[in-house]
Amino acid sequence: MTAIDLNSDVGESFGRWTLGDDNAMFASVSSANVACGFHAGDPSVIRRTCREAAAAGVAIGAHVGYRDLAGFGRRFLDISPSELADDVVYQIGALQALAAAERTKVRYVKPHGGLYNAIVAHTAQAQAVVDAVKSVDPSLPIMGLPGSEVLRLTELAGMRAVSEAFADRAYNPDGTLVSRSLPGAVPEDPQQVAEHVLRMATESAVRAIDGSVLKIRAESICVHGDSPGAVAMATAVKSALGDAGVSIGSFI
Repeated sequence: MTAIDLNSDVGESFGRWTLGDDNAMFASVSSANVACGFHAGDPSVIRRTCREAAAAGVAIGAHVGYRDLAGFGRRFLDISPSELADDVVYQIGALQALAAAERTKVRYVKPHGGLYNAIVAHTAQAQAVVDAVKSVDPSLPIMGLPGSEVLRLTELAGMRAVSEAFADRAYNPDGTLVSRSLPGAVPEDPQQVAEHVLRMATESAVRAIDGSVLKIRAESICVHGDSPGAVAMATAVKSALGDAGVSIGSFI
């Protein structure tokens, strides 16, 4: 692999509460998953994030999630498919308007947190997400975990499915992500994270938490903007990829 997309979750500040250094992350990544107000972000934060991403030449994606500000969108919500679809349409539309106000546009959709994890296997919610995106703009790619229901259904709908790997998350032997509640789920050593990404980009593989090696091919790799030392991790990842001759560029 000579090129890979690096994405990061951004725009997650809210009111007087600041989370992450988005501008610094934009120096290392090529795609920005912008919170749409349901798990994080407010209109002013979202618009500013769109403006800064556009200025940095970073592609903007809608980071849609459950309507769960208190839980940061990381809790599963057992809502009806129709309600979920409406919530996803609403979030994409909000981001599209704020992006347009900054003379830029939404290029893809990536579900967040609890919703992202649910639609790995939850067929009804996965279908709701696909239906929602298709109803807004069927040209928008949907990003998700390799082998997930949402990517399968995205392809069945004739839409582009983008497989994703995680720089700063540990993997179970079955390819799912280790729960954040467990020790070692979120690596914090920039060098360890850089080596993790380099293996993904050059060998299409990832070392699971039990030491086994999984084959995994991803079009994009996520470096979370709210992780401890996120900027240092992103910088280390960019440097390691560059040293290995792998360039960074959006999958769009």
